[in-house]
Amino acid sequence: MKIAVITDDGNTISQHFGRAQYYLVATVENGEITDHELREKLGHSQFASEPHAADIPGQPHGMDAVSHNRHMLMSEAIADCEALLCRGMGMGAYESMKTRGIRPIVTDIASIDEAVMAYVEGKIVDQVERLH
Repeated sequence: MKIAVITDDGNTISQHFGRAQYYLVATVENGEITDHELREKLGHSQFASEPHAADIPGQPHGMDAVSHNRHMLMSEAIADCEALLCRGMGMGAYESMKTRGIRPIVTDIASIDEAVMAYVEGKIVDQVERLH
């Protein structure tokens, strides 16, 4: 099983999905982390020169088609993962990950390995109240 985590330093989970520089992909076999792979991640900085789509009135941030397409591009690097752990993300990104078939989880656990093991053990809590 492969679990993606957003990170800027390879050790801690970043606070914001769109701004994180990397994915760290942890491979888990027989209940243990057997490998870590750092992958480049598209983010807000890569899309800065493109027009920003207007939010849809009455809907959470990032729910428009342009944002969804960007989220799908951002998720290509982790298409082989079953879950994405982060400490914050927009509702649009959260929904786009589900469309890709990746289970997004917003956690307050900062340590990558601790969060991955909490996921594997079924002890992680998806804190959707942290979505923006």
